[in-house]
Amino acid sequence: MSTENLPQSPEQPSRKPRVAVVFGGRSSEHGISVVTAGAVLKAIDRTKYDVLPIGITADGRWALTADEPERMAITDRRTPRVEELAESAEGGVVLPVDPANREVVYSEPGSVPKALGEVDVVFPVLHGPYGEDGTLQGLLELSGVPYVGSGVLASAVGQDKEYMKRVFTSFGLKVGPYVVIRPREWAQDESAARKKIVDFAGEHGWPLFVKPARAGSSIGITKVDDLSGLDEAIAEAQRHDPKILVEAALRGREIECGVLEFEDGPRASVPAEIPPPDAHAYYDFEAKYIDSTPGIVPAPLTDEETAEVRRLAVEAFDAASCEGLVRADFFLTEDGEFVINEINTMPGFTPISMYPQMWQATGISYPELVDRLVQAALRRSTGLR
Repeated sequence: MSTENLPQSPEQPSRKPRVAVVFGGRSSEHGISVVTAGAVLKAIDRTKYDVLPIGITADGRWALTADEPERMAITDRRTPRVEELAESAEGGVVLPVDPANREVVYSEPGSVPKALGEVDVVFPVLHGPYGEDGTLQGLLELSGVPYVGSGVLASAVGQDKEYMKRVFTSFGLKVGPYVVIRPREWAQDESAARKKIVDFAGEHGWPLFVKPARAGSSIGITKVDDLSGLDEAIAEAQRHDPKILVEAALRGREIECGVLEFEDGPRASVPAEIPPPDAHAYYDFEAKYIDSTPGIVPAPLTDEETAEVRRLAVEAFDAASCEGLVRADFFLTEDGEFVINEINTMPGFTPISMYPQMWQATGISYPELVDRLVQAALRRSTGLR
C-alpha cells in the first residue's frame, strides 16, 4: 500500500542538550565557585541549551538552586553561598549511577521523588578539594555523564601541587625549589618537620611561601619573611590541608597563559602579566577577587617570550593529560627563563578572572568560551579515552 497520500506526522523537534552547572562544594573555595557559576549561568546560550543549576552546600548536600545569576555575586566584600540559593533547606538532588540512565531526581523528606529530566553534560565549576580534584570527575565517570574539563587523573594531579611539580619535572618543565611536609611527618615529630623547612630556608633564603598542598585561589597561603612568622604560617596552611608545601621565592614577573581544547587539539591564549598588587604582599585571595587587582592583557613580552610561554602552557596541558581548559602560571625569572608554578584545571572563571580575559584578548568572548567548553565535553565520551 502506498503511503504517498497519507497525512505525514510532523517531525518532532530535537531536544536541546541539557547542561547541569554544578557549583559550591565542601572546599574553602565554595564562595568563589558560586560566583563563577553565576557568570556561567548568565553567559550560557539559553536558545541552544537547557540549564539545570545544582549547588553543593558546604556540608555536601546537593541542592536544587534558583537560576538567578544576579544573586551569585560578591556583595560588600562577601562571597555568596549555596545555602542562600537552595530551593529547600532539606531537599536533595541525586545523579544517576547507571550509565544507561541520565535522569536526575530531586527529593524532599516526606515527598515523592520528582524526576528533573536527563542531563547531557555537567559543567562543574567547583574549585579545590571535593570537586576540582578528581572526586566529582570519578562520580561522573561512574554515571556515564560527560563533563567539562579534565578527567580523574589530570584533575588529581592539577590539585596536588607536589605531584603536579613531579609530573612537570619528569616532562622536562622547570619548576622552582620546594619542600613538602606530610601529615605523618608533622604528627610524629613537629620539631624535625620544622627544621626541614628552616634548613630549606637556609639553602634558598627568605622569604618563603607556605601553602596548603591541595588548595587554590591563594587561600591559606602566607608569605613568610623570617623564622618568627613560620609557625603561624604552618598553622594557617594546615587549616585547609594537613599536607603543606613550602616554596622558595622566585625573583621575576608573574605570567599566566590560558589553554583551551579545540577540535584539533589544545591551543594557548595570549599571555597576561600579574603586576605586584599595591595593597597586598602578593597576589592573594583578596587581591584576586575582593579588590580585583587588574592584570595586564596581553603581557608586555617580546614575540619570542610570548611564543615560548604559549608553547610551555600547551606542554604543561599535555604533560598532565588535561582536557577542556587549563590556566598555566609561570614566573619569568630575571635571567629570562620561564619557570612553571602551577596549573589550574578549573581556573577562576568569573568575568574579571584572568582566564576569560586572556581568551577575550585572543578573540574568544566569554559566552563563546562557555559554548566551546560545553561542545568539547559533548564530543568526548566517558571512560578510557
